[in-house]
Amino acid sequence: MPVIGFLGTTFATERPERLAALRQGLGEVGFVEGRTIAIEYRWAEEHTDRLPDLALELVRRQVAVIVVAGSAPAILAAKSATTTIPIVFSVPGDPVKLGLVASLSRPGGNATGTNFFVGE
Repeated sequence: MPVIGFLGTTFATERPERLAALRQGLGEVGFVEGRTIAIEYRWAEEHTDRLPDLALELVRRQVAVIVVAGSAPAILAAKSATTTIPIVFSVPGDPVKLGLVASLSRPGGNATGTNFFVGE
């Protein structure tokens, strides 16, 4: 069974709608947690210094993909932990300026995702 790694900066109980959206999207393409895929969750519980170790745990677990939502430090930790496992992210701001991807049209490397710009 394929395993998805999920790296979060907050607590497991915070923003449950993100996990619901992930599960819904996976379900729409035929993946159901516990039946056709497994998800390994790692939560930093707002201790960003823990992110590198948590990302390395997912790499050692040999997950098929690492999903990171809303946190540049978590994405950077995942990027530092692996150059081969795909990383899918959603982040506020410009992922190019944050150093997450080379460009929006051709992200390069193993990280790709969506961004949403927050007005200043």
